[in-house]
Amino acid sequence: MKRIFITGVSGCIGHYLAEALLPIADYELFLLARNPQKLRFNPRDYPRVHLIPGDLAQIEDQAELLKTIDCAVLIATSWGDPEETFQTNVVKTLTLINLLDPDRCEQIIYFSTASILDRQGHPLPEAGELGTDYIRTKYLCHQALSGEVLAGGLTVNPELTEKITVVYPTLVFGGAEDKPYSHLSGGLGEILNWLNLIRWFQADGSFHFIHARDIARVVAYLVAHPQGRRQDWVLGNAPLTVKAALAEICAYLGKSVYFQIPLSIPLANFFIRLFRIEMAPWDRFCLNYRHFTYPNPVNPDALGLESYSPTVARLLEASGILSGKTGPTP
Repeated sequence: MKRIFITGVSGCIGHYLAEALLPIADYELFLLARNPQKLRFNPRDYPRVHLIPGDLAQIEDQAELLKTIDCAVLIATSWGDPEETFQTNVVKTLTLINLLDPDRCEQIIYFSTASILDRQGHPLPEAGELGTDYIRTKYLCHQALSGEVLAGGLTVNPELTEKITVVYPTLVFGGAEDKPYSHLSGGLGEILNWLNLIRWFQADGSFHFIHARDIARVVAYLVAHPQGRRQDWVLGNAPLTVKAALAEICAYLGKSVYFQIPLSIPLANFFIRLFRIEMAPWDRFCLNYRHFTYPNPVNPDALGLESYSPTVARLLEASGILSGKTGPTP
C-alpha cells in the first residue's frame, strides 16, 4: 500500500481530498487533525485510515511515522496570530518535510497560494514585503522550498527538494452539508445580497477560481502520478474578467444590467474615504494590481479529467444559490 500523510484534513479542501482518496484500496491514509471533532466523516469506518489527533506544533512526535511515508500532502495552514502563523506556515511545515525519508518518500504536495505569484508565475516581491501574516509566511516558505536559507537556518533537505510539487490555489469555492464551506463560499450568499448595487458598476480586474472538489481531483491525480521532479501548478479555471463574471452571475440570477459605471481607481478611493474603509498595505496593493492571473492554470480538464465546476453558473449551482443552502437568496 502507498502510505499517505495528510495535514489540514478537517478543512474544506481536506474533506474533498479525503472523499477522493478513501475509496482507493491501495492507499493507507494517516490524517493529522488538530480538531478531530470537526471531521464530517468517521475515520473508524475505514480500516485503512489512521486518525492522528494533534497539530503541526508537535510534528516532531510523528518523526518515526514520517520516515515510513510515501507521499505527504500538506494542506494545513494558519492565520490570525502572527507568531502561530509563522510557526505553522514556515517553521513546522519545513520541519515536517525534513522529517521525511528521501529514500522512501516519492512525493510532497505542498499547498501555497496563488497570491504570492506575479502574472508570469514568479514570486511576487510585494507578497513578502506588504502581505498579511498569512501571505508573507506563504511567501517565505516558498522561498525555502526553492532552496533559499531563511533566517535561523530554516531550509529544506536538498534530497527532498526535487520531490516537491507546490500547488497554488486561486479563489477557492466549495462546501456542502457534509463538508465545511470555504471562506469565499461561506460568505457568498451575503455578498450576493449586494448584487442589486454591484451590478451597476464595472471594475477593471481579472482572476481565476476553482472548486475544492476540482482541487481534490488534481491532487488525487498527483498522488497517483508522482512527478519525479520539482513542479509548480497554479490551480484554477481559465482567467475571468470581473465584468464577465458579473454578467454571468446576473444572467444566472435573472437580473438585467442596462448600463454600468466604470469603477476607476479614483472613484474607488472616493468610496473608500466616504465609507471610512480601512485599507491595509496589502489591500491597497491588490486594489492597484487588479489582474491576478497566471499562465497555464491547471484544473481537471487540463489533465484529461472532468471538471466539477468550470463555469460561474455551475459554481453558483454547486454552491446552492437559489436553494437557500448558503444564506439568503439575493
